[in-house]
Amino acid sequence: MTLINDDFMINSKAGKILYTRYAKKQPILDYHCHLEARDIFENKPFRDITQLWLEGDHYKWRAMRANGIQEKYITGNASAEEKFEAWAKTIESSFGNPLYHWTHLELATYFDIHTPLNRNNWREVMNECNNKLKNSDFSPRALISRSNVEIICTTDKPLDDLKYHQRLKNEKGFATRVLPTFRPDELFETDPIRFSQFVTQLAEISSVNITHFSSFIAAIAARIDFFHEVGCRISDHGPVEVSYQRVSDEQAEALFAARMAQQTLSAEGMQAWNSIIFVKLAALYKQKEWAMQIHFGAIRNNNMPQYHAIGINSGFDSIADQQNLAANLNALLNAMAENNGLPKTILYNLNAGYNDIVASALANFQSGEEGIKSPMQFGSGWWFNDTQRGMNNQLMTLADQGLLANFIGMLTDSRSFVSYTRHDYFRRILCNLIGGWVDRGEVPEDMDILSSMIKGICADNARSYFNF
Repeated sequence: MTLINDDFMINSKAGKILYTRYAKKQPILDYHCHLEARDIFENKPFRDITQLWLEGDHYKWRAMRANGIQEKYITGNASAEEKFEAWAKTIESSFGNPLYHWTHLELATYFDIHTPLNRNNWREVMNECNNKLKNSDFSPRALISRSNVEIICTTDKPLDDLKYHQRLKNEKGFATRVLPTFRPDELFETDPIRFSQFVTQLAEISSVNITHFSSFIAAIAARIDFFHEVGCRISDHGPVEVSYQRVSDEQAEALFAARMAQQTLSAEGMQAWNSIIFVKLAALYKQKEWAMQIHFGAIRNNNMPQYHAIGINSGFDSIADQQNLAANLNALLNAMAENNGLPKTILYNLNAGYNDIVASALANFQSGEEGIKSPMQFGSGWWFNDTQRGMNNQLMTLADQGLLANFIGMLTDSRSFVSYTRHDYFRRILCNLIGGWVDRGEVPEDMDILSSMIKGICADNARSYFNF
């Protein structure tokens, strides 16, 4: 029997039924990824499997470094063949790592290759993949269509012109909708010069004369209006910590004046600035009925020699910790609620030790007043947690603290056009978990309820929640 089949990762009798009948063929709503709209629009074929698989994939790069592979064969100037061989030598050492499963899900799903990759067959596998990549059904758009992707939400800077999203909207014959996500990292910029430069550009592109904090927020609101017109319904944020200080309007004006004078704020000053920005942004999102995503807890670019040599997003990031998360998180959400500006919110914590803290805090702010099931969402296992263990932990925490049936499901959080198999990976884990409850008699074998639950978590809940 091949490694990848309908029983792969599912040892529950009921789980196999749930997967094959209800989960397997559900469409994908990839509401958070790092694909570029330009790449989708231009639809350029891939040179080879090395470009498709290894370029920009810091998950694989970390594993290769751990396997003693020199940087030349990872991000350096080695040939495509040499890099692929290095990856093949690494994958056979990665039992227990999700990369092993992802690799073979991708080989089976897209290339119909069912032989496990290793140091002995790498050239044969590489040649077969490269030959297939010459076909039109391996272009970026074709891979998206073959993956049954209904929605793609990219991640975009507030000053982006979104021209490729607009062009894709008018494309004929490509059914997948590609929508922007508002990711305003520049608002939280600590460097005073870079922040001042951003404000100058913001004033120009928004046609707002920015003189005070209030006009600064008005300019941001204008960009949110623009994103909304292009189809955006989601924002995203990536703070290291979740923190909160109460800030008055007068204090906000003073902080903005200091920033525009290119003064470096203290740690306490930046915490106050971040707090008021989050509260103001949340209110703007609520007005648009957007969902606000917060991915927190990543310490980035820790290996400075490698950061200077290779750059960002190269595999030198790790999980953060913080003090007083529960108090800060509850205070931040409460401040948004007091401002009548708490939008639909999805929280992703990178430190799995905080699962129950985050999930229980979100439960404090659930409300059915606007007709949305579970507007406060405990987000899927993210980055270091999109593993079998991490996904099970997230699903169990959500079931403990909230309503698993209302979960909006998985996302790729990826830059790869073949990472949609992560949805399949998640669906197998989900069906095995729920099927296990059925097998053990912990929940009834009511297929009307169970099928609705599975289809909801796989696609229907996200479709309803985001209202694209």
